[in-house]
Amino acid sequence: MNRERAAWFFVAPALLAIGVFFFLPVGAALIMSLTDFDIYALADIGNLRFVGLRNYIELLQTPLFWRSLGNTFYFVVVGVPLSIAASLGAALLLNSRVTRLKGLFRTAYFAPVVTSLVAVAVIWRYLLHTRYGMLNYGLGFFGIDPIDWLNDPHWAMPAIILFAVWKNFGYNMIILLAGLQSIPQDLYEAAAIDGAGSWAQFRYVTWPMLGPTVLMVSILSMSGYFQLFAEPYVMTQGGPVQSTVSVLYFMYEQGFKWWNLGVASAVAFVLFAIMFAITLLQLRFAKGAEA
Repeated sequence: MNRERAAWFFVAPALLAIGVFFFLPVGAALIMSLTDFDIYALADIGNLRFVGLRNYIELLQTPLFWRSLGNTFYFVVVGVPLSIAASLGAALLLNSRVTRLKGLFRTAYFAPVVTSLVAVAVIWRYLLHTRYGMLNYGLGFFGIDPIDWLNDPHWAMPAIILFAVWKNFGYNMIILLAGLQSIPQDLYEAAAIDGAGSWAQFRYVTWPMLGPTVLMVSILSMSGYFQLFAEPYVMTQGGPVQSTVSVLYFMYEQGFKWWNLGVASAVAFVLFAIMFAITLLQLRFAKGAEA
């Protein structure tokens, strides 16, 4: 009994912090999403009214919300596989025996993760500049005309995806590298004795053993990419022609530009429901693949 009391004594501060800084704000936001909380309610709480599910219904009838949801899904569907592929490729290179200076490369690949997103986003705006950007300058060597990356509706989101993959792949690389290093070398030696080449070893040894790690990385990447905000906010301000407006950017404008805080809270919970449903589908798919 004394051990149980001691355990609760040590856990209590963490539980209190989680309750105060997580569950309490989430509960308050859920209640706010059921009200017409706006700038008038900020001025006088007496103007606050309970509207039930009206915010959610109006949200589903707003074309810009569906546009932002489509942009976000585009960003996730294209960006997450590219990020995982880049992370896995870098992890395989760092885990190979032929790579020298592994510590230097590991630091270089991870450096974008710890740099300020706003700072590097501003730098990437200059790299993607139509006339003076280094990317278009390099394309000119191959006879390709300059691309207006951030002002063309067809290229703005791919440019943001390219930036996001570069910015975030180093984090997943560290996780995948740890997973690769945990695979027993005996499996590779046995596969080599049976005549398996590099591709066969990757297909029948590396990929199956790395499956749980890839699943975790995909869930983390998906949850992070669904929260797209800073990249379009700094690089395109949601343009051109609303082609880079994400769900969080839409939520930000509703909450802090138009002061429709009730609608903004509803957007947050709709996004949470979507992310939760997709995570459950990923877990169910993974269990089915294992079976």
